Amino acid sequence: MMQTWLQDLRYGIRQLIKSPTFTFTAVLSLALGTGAAVAMFSVVYGVLLYPFPYADVDRLCNLSVRDRQGEIFDEWLRGPELRELRKAHAFESIATWNRQNLALTGGDIPEDVVAYYGIGETFPTTGVPPLLGRSLGPSDSPDGQEPQPVVMLHYRFWQRHFNGDRAIIGKTLELDHKTYTIIGITRPNFTWDWGADVYLPQEIGNPQGGGVVVKLRPGISLAAANAELQPLLDRFAREQPRQYSANYQADIRPLTWEVTRNMGGTLYVLFAAVAILLVIGCANVSILLLARGAARQHEIAVRSAVGAGGFRIVRQLLTESLLLATTATVIGIMLAYWLLALIVAWLPQHLFPPDVAIRINLPVLIFSVLLVVLTTIIFGVFPALQMSKPEIREIMQSNSKKATGNARARHLHGTLVAAQIGLTLLLLTAAGSAIESFVRLLRVPLGYEPHHVISVGIPLHENSYANWQARVKYFEDLRASITSLPDVVSASIAGNATPPNSGWKLVFEMLGKAAASPESQTAKINLVDSDYFRTLQTPLLEGRIWSPAEVANGVLLVLVNQTFVRRYRPNEEALEHFLKISNLQSRPPYSFAAPGADGWMQIIGVVADSVNDGPERPIQPAIFLPYSIQVWTGTGILVRTRVVPESVLRSIQKRIAAVNPDQQTTGRITDLEAGIRDEPVWARGRLTSALFGGFSLLALTMSAVGLYSVVSYTVVQRTNEFGIRIALGAARGHVWRVVLASLLVWVGSGVLIGVVLAVALNKMASSWSANYVSSPAMLLPGTLILALVSGIACALPAWHASNIDPMAALRSE
Repeated sequence: MMQTWLQDLRYGIRQLIKSPTFTFTAVLSLALGTGAAVAMFSVVYGVLLYPFPYADVDRLCNLSVRDRQGEIFDEWLRGPELRELRKAHAFESIATWNRQNLALTGGDIPEDVVAYYGIGETFPTTGVPPLLGRSLGPSDSPDGQEPQPVVMLHYRFWQRHFNGDRAIIGKTLELDHKTYTIIGITRPNFTWDWGADVYLPQEIGNPQGGGVVVKLRPGISLAAANAELQPLLDRFAREQPRQYSANYQADIRPLTWEVTRNMGGTLYVLFAAVAILLVIGCANVSILLLARGAARQHEIAVRSAVGAGGFRIVRQLLTESLLLATTATVIGIMLAYWLLALIVAWLPQHLFPPDVAIRINLPVLIFSVLLVVLTTIIFGVFPALQMSKPEIREIMQSNSKKATGNARARHLHGTLVAAQIGLTLLLLTAAGSAIESFVRLLRVPLGYEPHHVISVGIPLHENSYANWQARVKYFEDLRASITSLPDVVSASIAGNATPPNSGWKLVFEMLGKAAASPESQTAKINLVDSDYFRTLQTPLLEGRIWSPAEVANGVLLVLVNQTFVRRYRPNEEALEHFLKISNLQSRPPYSFAAPGADGWMQIIGVVADSVNDGPERPIQPAIFLPYSIQVWTGTGILVRTRVVPESVLRSIQKRIAAVNPDQQTTGRITDLEAGIRDEPVWARGRLTSALFGGFSLLALTMSAVGLYSVVSYTVVQRTNEFGIRIALGAARGHVWRVVLASLLVWVGSGVLIGVVLAVALNKMASSWSANYVSSPAMLLPGTLILALVSGIACALPAWHASNIDPMAALRSE
């Protein structure tokens, strides 16, 4: 048995080598489909199926709430409330997180360090052991006592600052001039929330509190956990009305819910696209094998005549198919590594954990092996069964160039071609819709000029500048120091107003105008200075802007945008009217409010609209306040430069350090143009349009090759017939029409299938991905492109048929 199989294997290799064009086309068709499928499955597996490396991740949930508008967000709890939460039966343990920016000193410029604080149960709740040393535990943050001065380093930070020194445990790290002992290193892909450099213990009674992740007890459902949590939230709201709202409903969500919400639809749509591409590749190889059978039926008939059984012929043909599939899969996995790197580079940032492991691992390799088996069955069985029962007498009486063909073969060809064309049209339509949506996004008028503007984050250290006057003076000194640089055009303080997502949505009152409901009048509240609009080049339409002295004194004067006027003062004068904004009180040490900040404020100007809620959403009503009305521990400074901003960044950091040697700037600083490219909707649009476009072009090429093969197969079948027609006086154009007429049914059927699929799947795809907005108009250009390529694929075989030498065709009999 083994010897016979080895004979089949050797013979199959010789046959594939003898037909290099067929082998190359078939292998490439499958390799492209397999490579794309493996790459996308790796992304789906890493981002959606296993984004967190935690133990019992299915029982880990965010403590989230839902407001009356249906929006979901995390609920932060403080010390007393955390103690109450610990007593809840539904939760086995709880973990907290609270992000702060600390400074690593020692160099000429302080370096920003992202620190995450958590109570002692946080790391035990995740169930992930450290790479080196130990994790933070309950003994590091005993209840009622100061946390221990210990720190755990993230693997990334450890590699960057200590070059992976494995003797680092027990050494010290200075953060904000406080010394911490290094006790452990996390694993490479460990991520608590959305990324950190270091992890520090936090005492449970800390008044700052934090976000909460709960671990459900085995067998506890989300509904049961919500039912037990709701009375606690109601009690917190009664006892602490300024901290907790009575309008929130408990809505605990799995830890993976946010990742799935952010990226699930996009990745599912793209995975469906590569599945379609793989099906097209399989159909293409089936067509190629059937077309190749036209040249091999004489050979197979001879083998049958000398005693080869149908099983032996099928086994031989399946062996050749397995060779093709194995070769294609190996090449496909190699292509998958390249494609995976490309997709990962284009994935939207900030929508999934930054250290998620996206790689071709064991489950993905198993998946690729299953692809080999699946594709072998799909493109090997049907052609093999078709050729295993040849009509020996008819074939033996003819030259080997004549293929007998029958109705079943023609129907199979037609079905495969129609399926290819239908799926290709579906991909072309999807690609057109994705590109159209992305182009529409690119054309959204921003209302500000992002070119050569960077946002520099300034996080204040704990207990620094601990009153309103000191904090305002500090930020004014920083702005003045940066403005004095020769390459700086202007610098402005934007406390919470860095576009394209600017401001906080808060409720306000209009003097003399009652709101329909307490929460119906909302606007984006922006804390800025007098140079903000000049830096962003947003024009003033009416009134005036504050003077620097007014900003420094926290004057109660505001500006509004056009959308605010249209919504809340239609057909009325907006200037000189008064409004009041809630939640502008001091919250030491995090924010200090100007005297009388909760009083009535006069509107003194109207500025042009600018994108303030993301480039894909409508512009929201906006109110602009002097940043000094409520000064927070962290703010941003927008800087417009005469040169490439990155070249000025170090000079800006030095000017900041000249004012305060301990002041760092936060994180990765990029210009506002890069900030737009980092927007989730922009990144998703680029990803889907590029990949859909690439997949549709590959599908179009495969379909053209399959159609060309079918037409060539038809011409070979009917060579003698065409020779007779031409010998009897038929015009060359008549032969053209004969060849193309039989294809119209197949191509037309494929187009109809594609239209039906595009319409039927439009609603489903739109629900999966907000970026996928299908337009019926995209069917027309997709159909035209497909018709053009199909015409080109059919033209060459039809031209060859019309130029057949009648005598040569007749002599072939």
